[in-house]
Amino acid sequence: MPLPLLALAVAAFGIGTTEFVIMGLLPDVARDLAVSIPAAGMLVSAYALGVTIGAPIVAIAIANVPRKQALMRLIGIFIVGNLLCALAPNYAILMAARIVTAFCHGAFFGIGSVVAAGLVAPNRRAQAIALMFTGLTLANVLGVPLGTALGQIAGWRATFWAVTGIGLLAAAALWVCLPAKIEMHKASLVHEFAVLKNPQVLMVLGISVLASASLFSVFTYITPILEDVTGFSPHEVTFVLLLFGLGLTVGSTLGGKLADWKLMRSLLGFLALISVVLAAFAATMHDPIAAMATIFVWGVLAFAIVPPLQILIVNRASHAPNLASTLNQGAFNLGNASGAWLGGVAISAGAPLTALPWVGIAMALGSLALTLVSAQLDRRARRLAVAGPQSCA
Repeated sequence: MPLPLLALAVAAFGIGTTEFVIMGLLPDVARDLAVSIPAAGMLVSAYALGVTIGAPIVAIAIANVPRKQALMRLIGIFIVGNLLCALAPNYAILMAARIVTAFCHGAFFGIGSVVAAGLVAPNRRAQAIALMFTGLTLANVLGVPLGTALGQIAGWRATFWAVTGIGLLAAAALWVCLPAKIEMHKASLVHEFAVLKNPQVLMVLGISVLASASLFSVFTYITPILEDVTGFSPHEVTFVLLLFGLGLTVGSTLGGKLADWKLMRSLLGFLALISVVLAAFAATMHDPIAAMATIFVWGVLAFAIVPPLQILIVNRASHAPNLASTLNQGAFNLGNASGAWLGGVAISAGAPLTALPWVGIAMALGSLALTLVSAQLDRRARRLAVAGPQSCA
């Protein structure tokens, strides 16, 4: 892995860890700060909403800041936010600190994706983005379980101290490894927001929301599914989640390679297979071995779509790639929150846990349909571009 991409991956590892590790620390946080579990759970939702709302604001604020300097400022926000989390004396300050931390998330991954793609040859852009996002997948495989274990042994604040240390390491790596001058285009607010007039850009954002909602409508409730339906013990669930994380890592690499080969065909294939795998999971969740195999494949497919979607929106918004790429991160997080809400609505309405994969399938099919429309519009635009010069001739 080239050193600049490695530095971006280290930062992605830290950001991914701080986003998801709070889920494993909720009981400890609730007990220490004397709040209910649902109130502690709002720390997760607030972070996701902070990413969604903060991403475009921060992206616009640093639109004309040199890329290396912009990334250094964002990792600085990350460090300060996690330091505040570690020191937070009460729930309100911890909530504020989580929101501060979330503000760097979308912009860092958005700008980082554009920087990563610009550091390599054109035929390796999606793979470069996938390498950066490997840090995010490894956060689920290593960062979250290790951070949870550390919090359970030494207190939840110790986890945030450790993540602050990762942030300092990432800042040093970015400073040393990133080129001093990274190509960028000067932008204005009007110019940046004009990208939202492009229906193809809006379609990619919609695809990202629906695809992410498909994942989180089921994955949010994966622990009760595995314990109450499959019959795993809590310790065994941890192992299964590790297996899912390994699938995410494989999927990110696979998605990057196939996206550089056939972008739209790869994305369509992954979304179709997600629907098939979720339908299979509705049956295999009753058998431990079959459930584990299905969950691993699901993990591969769930993250295989990330590099294609990220490079697709960069291509579709070539005049404002930083804002569009950042908005796509907000779209993913909006899908996270929406998917968890939809799954909760289904359960509250009386649906059993075994019905949740069908909620995910509905979202995946919606994402697939939108991708088909986008591909058709893309083909039509190419035909018109070819026919134009010929008709003039």
